[in-house]
Parts: sequence; structure tokens; C-alpha cells
Amino acid sequence: MNPIALIATKKGLFQLLDDLTVQPLGFMGIPVTMVLASKNRKQWYAALNHGHFGVKFHRSSDMGVTWEEMSAPQYPQNKSPQKEQPQTDSPQDEKGASLKLIWSLEFAEDNNDKKLWAGTVPGGLFYSDDSGKSWQLNESLWQYKLEQEWFGGGFDEAGIHSICVHPDDASHINIGVSCAGIWQTTDNGDTWQNKSKGMRAEYMPPEQQFDPTIQDPHLLVQCPTSPDSFWVQHHNGIFKSIDGADSWSEIDTANPSNFGFSVAVHPKDPNTAWFVPAIKDDCRIPVDGKFVLMKTTDGGQSFTTHKKGLPSTISYDLVYRHGLDVDDSGDRLLMGSTTGNLWLSVNQGDSWRCLSHHLPPIFAVRFVKQF
Repeated sequence: MNPIALIATKKGLFQLLDDLTVQPLGFMGIPVTMVLASKNRKQWYAALNHGHFGVKFHRSSDMGVTWEEMSAPQYPQNKSPQKEQPQTDSPQDEKGASLKLIWSLEFAEDNNDKKLWAGTVPGGLFYSDDSGKSWQLNESLWQYKLEQEWFGGGFDEAGIHSICVHPDDASHINIGVSCAGIWQTTDNGDTWQNKSKGMRAEYMPPEQQFDPTIQDPHLLVQCPTSPDSFWVQHHNGIFKSIDGADSWSEIDTANPSNFGFSVAVHPKDPNTAWFVPAIKDDCRIPVDGKFVLMKTTDGGQSFTTHKKGLPSTISYDLVYRHGLDVDDSGDRLLMGSTTGNLWLSVNQGDSWRCLSHHLPPIFAVRFVKQF
């Protein structure tokens, strides 16, 4: 049986097989923060967070049967995320920035399984051209982080949770940063521009709400067949762009809530997207305890809610940023929650089947896609 999806959890990596059974795949008892796998690439990857033992990075060449530890990204010793301070004897000042988390992971080029991008906390973007044996910090983006003093949202420090590589031009990349908005390069990372025009941060004073460098996108997704079309689930709203992220429009039709963490876009229809709503900030549970999926098929002009097969009684499930994914066909969606529930839809989210009630809290689900 072949794995059709990977599930990264707080206590190990699992796989969804084509008979729809869920089986352990590795790293049992260890938090797995991100995975990357493709049908047409030999190498698969997993990022781990061992807590006291730090962040680790592993590669498999046999569909997860065995794993080999590679190098994790490392910040140069003089790349401190803090403003320049008077010289002291503090060991932390000498060490500078340190890797807290690999939060996003993507292939850097089509038909190449060795070239990778990794987004991290505290706000660094790393590149590897040798399957993770070595990594290089993107210096130009890091300099913006230092100068603008990016701050954290879900973490104390800024983090890069989204990496969207243009399907027709690998040098054209958009990333999502919490909290620094959307950033874009068209020259493979040599130079960057902030692309958050039109986003609004209601948590800031009125005169700063449209400042592009303090926006908190929770997740950025790009339609593969319409790469100028993007969706963002933001901390205080839903935003979309149809001009390659040059500008963003806020969607005000979402119901029951415009707050959430995850978003998925149909691979062939940029007007179809899915969201998992929740209560913002003070009580992060589903609205009224009713766990539902929101779907738009008209570019955000209207939304429908779908709950068939989802919990029928009060629910405390949340779906993290990477806890929702859609497959190559656009028909199958996989969704994993903070309470270890895993659901599959085969009809674009209209109805759901629970595949497991007993997994550890789920950080990420990813179909094994054709890139």
C-alpha cells in the first residue's frame, strides 16, 4: 500500500495509506513540525523539534521506511535577532540567533528533490542545494528582519510559515511572515519587497493598521494553475490577491468567523478556497462550539459552511496553520486538529469521514502530491 498523505504530530510522524488506514511512520514520541514529500521525487523530508535537544532534520530515500539525519539550519553566530547592543560578556549575546523551529519546507525547483527552502523561527529563510547536508541563510531578507524588528505572533519571535514557489519560475517566491506580512523575490532571494498593500492589522493603533511590515498572515497559499491568485488567512480577516500579491482586498462575507489559522485553495480554480473558523484571541475554540468548514466558490463573495461528518456536539478542535490540505485533483481534503482528530473529504469539503480520533495533536497534514 502506498502513502497518500503524511501527518506530522506532537508525538511522531504518521502516514495515510491508500486504503485509508493511518499507520505510524517514524519518530514516535517526538514532535514533527513539518514534512515534505512528492510522488515524483525520491527524497522525502521531516523536521523535528526535540525540545532540550533542539531542532533536527531528516531525509528518507525509501518513502519513509528509513530516515537519515541531515544538518539543521544554523544561524551564523553574529546574526543576532536583537538590535545592536553595547558589548557584554553575556553568553547569549555571543551566540546570537538560534534556531527554534522549522515552520515551513518546500522544494525550490521543479523536478529536483535536493534543492529546498526552509522557513524558520526566528524569522530566517534558509536554502539547501544538497538535500539538507548544508544550509545558507538568506542574508538580504534577514537584514530586513533586523532593521524592521519583526515581532512574533504565535511565537515570541517572528516566523516564516509559508513559502510559495511560482510554478513557472522558481526564482519568483512569495513568503508569509508572522508578523511582517508578505514578502516577494523575483531573483531567487537576492532582493525582496514587502507585498502587503491592502492588509489591515486591527490589533494596532489606527494610524499603524495598514503598515505592511506589521501584518500577521497566519497562512499564505497560491493557486498552482493561476499563480497570480493568492489567499491569506490573516489574524483578523481573510484577504485575497489576483495580481500576484501587488495588492490585497479584505473579504468581509465570512460566516461564522473571519478568524482562523488554515486555508487551502483549489489547485485548478482560484475562486474556490476553504477555511476553518474559530473565535479570535480570548477563546480559541470553534464559534459556539460548532466545528465547521467554510468554503467559497466565487472568490469570497459568499461562503457556505459544511459540517456533515464533523463533530455534532460541542467541540474544542482547532486546526493549525498547516492542518488542512487539498490534493492534486482538488476533490480530496485532509484536515487534522489539535485534539488528534483526522478527517478526509472526497467531495471538496461538502462531507467528511473521520479516519482517527486518537492521534496526538496534529501540526501538519500534507498529501503526497505531484509537483
